[in-house]
Amino acid sequence: MYEHDVIVVGAGGAGLRAAIAAHEEGADVALVSKLHPVRSHTGAAEGGINAALHPEDSWELHAYDTMKGSDYLGDAPAVDTFAQDAPEAVVTLEHWGMPFSREEDGSASQRPFGGLSHPRTTYAGAETGHHMLHTMYQQVVKRGIEVYDEWYVTNLAVTEEDDPDKRDCHGVVAYEIATGEVHGFHARDGVILATGGPGQVFDHTTNAVANTGDGPAMAYRAGVPLEDMEFIQFHPTTLPSTGVLISEGVRGEGGILYNDEGERLMFEYGYANNDGELASRDVVARAELTEVNAGRGVEDEYVHLDMRHLGEDRILDRLENILHLAEDFEGVDGLDEPMPVKPGQHYAMGGIETDENGETCISGLYAAGECACVSLHGANRLGGNALPELLVFGARAGRHAAGADMKVAEIQTGPSARSEDGEVDTPVDPGAVESAETDAAADETGSTSAESGTVLERAVERERERIEQLLETDGINHADVRSNVQESMTANVNVFRREENLKEALVDLRDARERYQDVGVSDPSRTYNTDLIHTIETRNVLDLAEAITLGALAREEFRGAHWREEFQERRDDEWLKHTLLSWNDGNPDLYYKPVILEGDEQTYEPKERSY
Repeated sequence: MYEHDVIVVGAGGAGLRAAIAAHEEGADVALVSKLHPVRSHTGAAEGGINAALHPEDSWELHAYDTMKGSDYLGDAPAVDTFAQDAPEAVVTLEHWGMPFSREEDGSASQRPFGGLSHPRTTYAGAETGHHMLHTMYQQVVKRGIEVYDEWYVTNLAVTEEDDPDKRDCHGVVAYEIATGEVHGFHARDGVILATGGPGQVFDHTTNAVANTGDGPAMAYRAGVPLEDMEFIQFHPTTLPSTGVLISEGVRGEGGILYNDEGERLMFEYGYANNDGELASRDVVARAELTEVNAGRGVEDEYVHLDMRHLGEDRILDRLENILHLAEDFEGVDGLDEPMPVKPGQHYAMGGIETDENGETCISGLYAAGECACVSLHGANRLGGNALPELLVFGARAGRHAAGADMKVAEIQTGPSARSEDGEVDTPVDPGAVESAETDAAADETGSTSAESGTVLERAVERERERIEQLLETDGINHADVRSNVQESMTANVNVFRREENLKEALVDLRDARERYQDVGVSDPSRTYNTDLIHTIETRNVLDLAEAITLGALAREEFRGAHWREEFQERRDDEWLKHTLLSWNDGNPDLYYKPVILEGDEQTYEPKERSY
């Protein structure tokens, strides 16, 4: 068994930032990741990092744009915290050596992005995520933080209580890919899930093959609710043959979308009369598919994205890798011809329910990044807000898991302190906090440690038995099950959603779940057994596909990225609330909680959203 104060699962942007923050608080930190950190999917992020850095900009404007982009389903405490913390997060990255693109005076460049009222997107060419990942990994190495790469965390070690609010997370169970052995990782203070999104639920996605939603699925089965899972972002510019992302930076620099008739579609058909190509992503994605469905798509599949008018010098300076992607995957030279693009699954706005410190309803379990839902993005994420989310909430989760500010009684606005009506519960009495700290210290080497060891040992043993069973079973290949799930989700739970299709997807998923009961692993080896890993991942894909579809069927309105044919308007009187799903032994319970539109600094009034 391995033991550390804080265990961070996943070593992408959120995981690295959480580990650094926890280490800065004096914690003994370990990163446990099924990939080497610099192979994490954060490296694929191209566009940039939003932050109000200019004097004429402000965090209040950034917060307003974020709330408007969310279609008023973001929570004010999360939105305000994010916008206020983002500038410092960017400055910290710069001090660590992040190679931002620069203006002539040496300041970090900022360009326009969709849905923003001010150019506030900092960037490093069109490889921002790649540079951010390497910058933070250097800090991890510098600090001597322990990294267990190529260890696949397959389960959480959580006490077995009927009420999730009374459960404690004591660590994780991980499969060492190089040896095939299963081990426990005991977390003395906390576990932080930072495992990224569930892109492999769909077959046309910008996400890496490793993005199978492991963190949300594990937390869900352990008793943490999943929040707003129906809201899936489809990026408007992906390459048709592969799903590879073409950065929003192309449109930020002035790229134009044309239909098959050579019309600038965003203006010609009134999809976004003011902002055009720089409308929010949900608006642009629907516009493109509407053109295709109306017979004005190129080859009845995609539209054209043209950047030729920007000039070779500007393209090579700011968008060079886009030229390589278009050439390598579509055989198109972006300097001489437009690029084919169409919407593809890109991001999950929903995830593990957390508060602004990453805390879940299970004591000792935290989450940050795309796997979490702090309720920042609501129904739609703005481009350029994902990377600063990793920085802001990764750092907050790391500090909190390491015990920062735990001696001060605070009002929490997350799942552990919201009452039934969404109001904040009464803060804890400081005397009670001091007493609890004393009791905790007394128990540290006593019953608590014994309980942790027992809980973790049982979890490890169960996981060993499960893996042995999979290896010894001559059953269905997981790939057949996973491909059926992906095809059904892409066909039935895509940009445009209809009741009959959503119900068809649920039937397909039930069938896939039954077939998964008979899966087996054909490769009996113990070393780098990718067949086994993918088989385990497929269960996570299944669970999250069902959660997404159930939420989509339940939400009878049109909001943000969630379009319903039967309900063609936003219904604030009934649906200004978050969707939550609890696992309930595989029979999900669906319930709701209200959106929080009043923050400490400003209150948000829902308005008609136009660009």
